[in-house]
Amino acid sequence: MDQKLIRNFCIIAHIDHGKSTLADRLIELTGAQRRNKNIDLVMDSMDLERERGITIKAKAVRLNYAVPSGEVFRLNLIDTPGHVDFSYEVSRTLVACEGAVLVIDATQGIQAQTLANIYIAMEHDLEIIPVVNKIDLPGSEPERVLEEIETVLGYKEEEVLFISAKTGEGVEQLLKTIVKKVPPPSGDPELPLRALIFDSHYDDYRGVIAYLRVVDGALNSGQKVQLMGQGTHMEVLDLGYFAPEPRTEEQLRAGEVGYIATGLKSVAECRVGDTVTLTKGGAREPLIGYDLPKPMVFAGIYPAQADEYSDLREAIEKLNLNDASLVFEPESSPILGQGFRCGFLGLLHLDIVVERLEREFSLSLVVTVPGVRFLATKTSGEVITVTSPADYPDPGEIQKVEEPWVKISIITPSNFIGALMEVVQEYEGVYKHTEYMGQFKAIDEAGQRVRLEYEMPLRSMLTSFYDYLKSRSRGYASLDHEFLGYREAKLVKLDVLVNELKVDAFSRIVPPHKAYEVGKAMVAKLKEVIPRQMFKIPVQAAVGGRIVAREDISARRKDVLSKCYGGDITRKRKLLEKQKEGKKKMRMIGRVEVPKEAFLEVMKLN
Repeated sequence: MDQKLIRNFCIIAHIDHGKSTLADRLIELTGAQRRNKNIDLVMDSMDLERERGITIKAKAVRLNYAVPSGEVFRLNLIDTPGHVDFSYEVSRTLVACEGAVLVIDATQGIQAQTLANIYIAMEHDLEIIPVVNKIDLPGSEPERVLEEIETVLGYKEEEVLFISAKTGEGVEQLLKTIVKKVPPPSGDPELPLRALIFDSHYDDYRGVIAYLRVVDGALNSGQKVQLMGQGTHMEVLDLGYFAPEPRTEEQLRAGEVGYIATGLKSVAECRVGDTVTLTKGGAREPLIGYDLPKPMVFAGIYPAQADEYSDLREAIEKLNLNDASLVFEPESSPILGQGFRCGFLGLLHLDIVVERLEREFSLSLVVTVPGVRFLATKTSGEVITVTSPADYPDPGEIQKVEEPWVKISIITPSNFIGALMEVVQEYEGVYKHTEYMGQFKAIDEAGQRVRLEYEMPLRSMLTSFYDYLKSRSRGYASLDHEFLGYREAKLVKLDVLVNELKVDAFSRIVPPHKAYEVGKAMVAKLKEVIPRQMFKIPVQAAVGGRIVAREDISARRKDVLSKCYGGDITRKRKLLEKQKEGKKKMRMIGRVEVPKEAFLEVMKLN
């Protein structure tokens, strides 16, 4: 097809602003698929995506749109994840497009990740079409949202479209605007092949299926190609496009979007952001800088039953075939047994991986407290990477410790500024900037929309920070974060001992001034959730050899005096002393079973 008739565009938005629903309406209006009452959200094919209302993996579909003049335009739509955890995939997807449809909810207005995604789109010089969605809802405020768009993003009223992706209102006009405003691809069909991989998934029969955008040259079935970033060599077993089901084609030319079947055994061999070229006579320069997505959050995953370890290993290996950003290595714990230390892109990524392991592989799992990657410089000058508290060096060996910091952006109604500033300061946030955005009409109150900018340790964002942010703002605040780099910090390792045995799964790395507070909260919670035994169980929090907090779980006692009616007091004492000796022996050989609920409760602690 003539490149002038091709339009490559994506849909970007904050979570739950309706981008996958809009993709469904575009597919229906172009005749690629009829509306199915049983299956909605065609682009979100995973059950988990439909249940949570989020997009986890990028998708691509080819649409043919006929205009009144008789010309048929080929629209390549790429649906992107919206959550900040998958921002690397979003950035690589935007490179594969010339235009972006920016979807903004008419009931919520501009949110934190809306701004984050539009800034990425502007960096890549994409033609942006702002769209206000959900105008059919009773609580929608299109005029207020339009004012925000004009104030914050600088678009004029005539440039903004008002639609309802659910009912289809205004979507036809959006198609016409895409054809009119999004420029055609500018690649050269005569140059050596260069194609950008923006996503991939694993197929049991054909190996890795790579989704790509051909920028220069042409790609034919059966050709031998290589990846310029990783140096992987492979043969194109099959190629084609999605409409939205896969359809085989003989050739993909410059400007087109499609897929290739590579026969590779893992998506780790065919990563997002790499450039495909021919093995012989290929290009010399890659399209963009190739980078590996780095895990930011680490946690231990253990089977609830020790005999399920081999099942867990097999499940993680299979999941890793489809998710190259999941990093894992074997790990053992005296209490939990054999498991894996896993690295994730963020807390949502961790949550999704754990849920997929439990649901798709029928496993019962125990997940340890999430942590981040620290850089510890020893007195010898050696720099080591610490991803687990168990690897944290002794205080006497440490010269300095560095931890990752992030810049966070919070968008909230002005009514909640005080409460949110208090929360962020509790979590070690450093104030940077406040920006007023426009009017916000809440259910019973009015206030101005404000963007707060802070810098804080990534460590502080884990576990309960987001929950507190939402509860203090009654759900109105939205959050986005961006990695800044590593900064020096004063930190200590806080250990938890159950029955004088260290449980690595409960260990945390915390600032010295918070060790007592965190330790006290942890042992108090464990006292509640660990069941009583026939002997007393001490639960202690320790920094090095110093105990900072302690609680005792009292023993269950049999009433040995129940049959002792009257008589000398020494008889009663003799029975109690005999019981006491028995308790000591039980404690010496007693093993405490820590229930799965205990790990979940400790994870939720502030």
